[in-house]
Amino acid sequence: MDVLRWEGERLYLLDQRELPHRVEYLPCSHYRDVAAAIRQLSVRGAPAIGVAAAFGYALAAFNYSEDGKVALSEYMEEAARELLATRPTAVNLRWALDEMRAAYQALNGKSLKEIRDGLLAAAFKIQAAEKKRDERMASFGASLIPSRACILTYCNTGALATTGWGTALGIIREAHRQGKDLHIYVPETRPVLQGARLTAWELQEAGIPYTLITDNMAGYVFAHGGIDLVLVGADCIAASGDFANKIGTYTLSVLANYHNCPFYVAAPLSTVDLTVKTGQEIPIEMRDPREVREIGGKLITLEGCPVLNPSFDVVPHQLVTAFITDKGILKPPFEEALAAAFKGGSE
Repeated sequence: MDVLRWEGERLYLLDQRELPHRVEYLPCSHYRDVAAAIRQLSVRGAPAIGVAAAFGYALAAFNYSEDGKVALSEYMEEAARELLATRPTAVNLRWALDEMRAAYQALNGKSLKEIRDGLLAAAFKIQAAEKKRDERMASFGASLIPSRACILTYCNTGALATTGWGTALGIIREAHRQGKDLHIYVPETRPVLQGARLTAWELQEAGIPYTLITDNMAGYVFAHGGIDLVLVGADCIAASGDFANKIGTYTLSVLANYHNCPFYVAAPLSTVDLTVKTGQEIPIEMRDPREVREIGGKLITLEGCPVLNPSFDVVPHQLVTAFITDKGILKPPFEEALAAAFKGGSE
């Protein structure tokens, strides 16, 4: 199932808010439609956000009218700013828009049609590269998984989150394809329930055995169910190896550390920001309090009660066993390993 597709001069995004009960696509005829879809979590997952934003930037060129009062370069820069502001924590978003800006600069002086065609080609190139990165990560990561394993994953890191094969869930899918005997524990991932709605659905579709648990059951499963490894994704990795991921990941990392359980992070190098030195510098997105007050649009607490709703938390690098990237498996010391990975360049 396509997470996004381009038809004519319009982008269609799979509305992940409706899964697993309905499959619906949001038609985006303007770049602001794409920005709204990213902001409201119709499309989510750091790599998928980057790919969607790339197509949104290309769409801006199709929205532009030469009869307008604003220069094309100014219009495109405003589109980039609006798309970038949608999810401040996800590094892939900024990376993809930087790639698209560079593509636009290379097309400077061309006709509007050539610019539109060139930017659309650049967006497709970003999407194709994302798929290749997913495949490499899956190959590297599957080598770390025993022939029989109980794995705890978190949030959603499959094809829905990348438009490709997936990061952490892509590794699980590859290990399953290799014939390994796996059982996956899936926390529901409050407040938006990406684990219950999306990861469970992807595992069901792939025929991989899984058990859904509430987020606060993780400690019980570590103590009684037996977890062989934890495998999660990331939205931003700092130069130190500290990383941000869906709220609740820090709790799982502490549990894994206490139970001497390997804690692996799967993410492409496009998720790494070497200009961010430590996790303390990672911006944490605060989201709408209604996500906590409501489930499925139904109020579950007092109307207007005070709410804290950070979308991410930060895991210190000391709690990470290894990063699984498209350039290989990176082990401590992470500052040196991450810097070395970039010396060879990233796609």
